[in-house]
Amino acid sequence: MQFQADILGVPVIRPTITESTALGAAYAAGLAMGFWGGLDELSEHWEEDRRFEPTLPVDKREERHTEWQKAITRTLDWA
Repeated sequence: MQFQADILGVPVIRPTITESTALGAAYAAGLAMGFWGGLDELSEHWEEDRRFEPTLPVDKREERHTEWQKAITRTLDWA
């Protein structure tokens, strides 16, 4: 998460419940069944666990971002 914050240059917030995919599926099912009253009710259950602030200087951020883009490019067309 810190790497993402540093590369993107923005804060990254990790929720208390990190299983977002499973939670989203459960929330969708609950909404479909009428268990939840709406999205406002669901948002009341969200809590921030930790916030990762960017700490890299801009020149280092740009350097690492370039390296990351090169790594992504090397992974293309493996199949």
